[in-house]
Amino acid sequence: MTSKDVLILVFIISLLLFAITMGIVLWLSRRRVFHRGSVGRAEMGENKPLREMYRQWFQLAYMYGVKIPLVRSYLKRIRQRIAIIHPYDEIALRFETMKLAFAITGTLTLTALLLIWSQPDFGFMVIVILAAAVINNMLVEMFINRLERRVLVQSVELFSLVRHHYQQHGMVEEALYEGAETSGHEISIHAHRIYNALVSNDPDEELERYYEVAPNRYLKAFAGISHLVMEFGDHARKQGSIYLHGLSGLTKEIQLEILRRDKLDYLMKGLNVIALAPVFFTKPIERWARSSFPSMDEFYMSKLGFITKISIYVIILISYVLLQKLQQNRETDYRAGVEKKVTWEERLYRISFVRRLVDMMAPSPGTLNYDRQLRLLKESNARIKFEWLYVRRLTFFFLAFFLSLSVAMGLHVQAKHQLLYVPAALNNSLFGQMSEIERRQAEETVEQDRLLMEQLQMSPNVTHDQVKHMVSETDQMGLTMEQLDIITDRIMIKLQRYDGEYLKWWELLLSFLTGMAAYGAPLWLLYFHRKVRNMEMRHEVYQFQTVISILRGMERISVEGILEWLNRFAVIFKIPIQKSLLHYEHGAQLALLELKEDVWFPDFQRLVDKLLLAVDKVPIKDVFDDLDGEMIFSFEQRKQEYEAMIDTKAAWARLIGFTPMYALIFMYLVIPLIGMSFSQMETYYEQIQRL
Repeated sequence: MTSKDVLILVFIISLLLFAITMGIVLWLSRRRVFHRGSVGRAEMGENKPLREMYRQWFQLAYMYGVKIPLVRSYLKRIRQRIAIIHPYDEIALRFETMKLAFAITGTLTLTALLLIWSQPDFGFMVIVILAAAVINNMLVEMFINRLERRVLVQSVELFSLVRHHYQQHGMVEEALYEGAETSGHEISIHAHRIYNALVSNDPDEELERYYEVAPNRYLKAFAGISHLVMEFGDHARKQGSIYLHGLSGLTKEIQLEILRRDKLDYLMKGLNVIALAPVFFTKPIERWARSSFPSMDEFYMSKLGFITKISIYVIILISYVLLQKLQQNRETDYRAGVEKKVTWEERLYRISFVRRLVDMMAPSPGTLNYDRQLRLLKESNARIKFEWLYVRRLTFFFLAFFLSLSVAMGLHVQAKHQLLYVPAALNNSLFGQMSEIERRQAEETVEQDRLLMEQLQMSPNVTHDQVKHMVSETDQMGLTMEQLDIITDRIMIKLQRYDGEYLKWWELLLSFLTGMAAYGAPLWLLYFHRKVRNMEMRHEVYQFQTVISILRGMERISVEGILEWLNRFAVIFKIPIQKSLLHYEHGAQLALLELKEDVWFPDFQRLVDKLLLAVDKVPIKDVFDDLDGEMIFSFEQRKQEYEAMIDTKAAWARLIGFTPMYALIFMYLVIPLIGMSFSQMETYYEQIQRL
């Protein structure tokens, strides 16, 4: 039985087992419904709705899934991401987790089985499995982004309802409760949580707990503004109520964010698939080229062809990672309340040898390089320590170095095997395929050559006469002198090539350079991440202005209080603001000056300058008296900058997304075909010269 037949059998058995499992679960569900009381049957009807049975089946699958080790870790990872959207509804959380897990794993498993069934090759199986793991992460991100967008849209509806009820009652808690009752399911969970925190005995503590799990900064700002108005009261302004003014500002921010996400998703739609598609086309292209151009066998079976294939896979992986960095909108990565697990970098750093190696390779504290890299970690919001960064870099170096070295040695082994066992075309034809007779002749020729080389003990030092004598002794077909010379030359060339297949010094150097590239990759990724994050800095400063425009009307607000509120909403500037708050008691001006030095962004520095002025010279209300005009100008400016930023991201995304496809077409097909064509032209020219 061939491997293809085995895969077909496994696929059929998997479908049968799945059908049997579904039947057993449905039978158990119906039996549970049948044995319920008559009152329950009267209320719910004789049969449960299909949707309810569907949800019960997922709940049952979740209960059994969390008992399996590997499945438990997979479900836990998905649950943690969805818990941000469904943090308190356990039933909905389990349902969404299992629905997403079944949808993704079912689709990927079926697709992977079909691909492997079409091409039952071990190398292709490994590539398909790795691609399935990558696509799994991509689908999870797509689902989470869709849930986040749904929360943003429902937030606009909630703010509109709260505004309407606040104008009716003039009470924040009543408006929030009534708005939560009529809003969407996802946002109503958060709205009820905010309401319970506001009416609790200790609102500050309850709100701090909510800030740790809030899905975005807008809901944190909404909860904070509602708490401020409840505590200090609403104050009328020329434009109206402070609370309503804050809701309007948040609504504009969310609408701009929705438009930004929609446009970015539209421009970058499908690029992830385009970047990953070449994984599945390497084998079909190779098969077509080898069937249409027999001389291409030499390239695809050579070391250069194998290195080209690996390079294409590396390009695909790098392109996918960069696309994910361009597309991500993860505010939820930066949370103070998330329980930090012990990372693999931390485990390695506990080893004394690794710790000494890190101390030797990392720059010393106080040096310019140390300060520059430490600042890079802060500005890119990387949640790793400086020492762990070098553990990661050193790990990548050794992995890349030994992997490259292993590949080089494996290529030499493969080249020796190909030289001894793989038949080559004898007519050097560029087009068409070898006939069956030519194929048998090629196989017989490579077998005879191998036997002769083994008799010569694979020695490259044998002379032409010794080889010719050995060939003539084993001749059973009566070869002519010209044929003897051709065979002798071929054996001599093969012996020289076989002897030359060993690890060269330049291959060791290339492996070292590959390791150095991997050593620098985490640092380059941080630079790329910082560049992407810098595009969002103006967005966060504008949010600070929105918060300050509300806080400045409060009578008992201080500069320290403003910093505390900014710290709650900060993402990019969170670490510098926290540092300033820690040092504030030892001197307000020194803490603010240090905050200004830590952040180079000009708009944020101007905001700190105003806070410095408000410490003990000018009242806060007077310092920010021109804030409304600045916000109007800044909002329009940000709209234009968002369009430019989206265009820039889209241009980079298109370039990155299509790079793997271009690399596959040109590196794996066009350029090798052109090279083989020139080689064949030289062969034909030599044959013409002999005529």
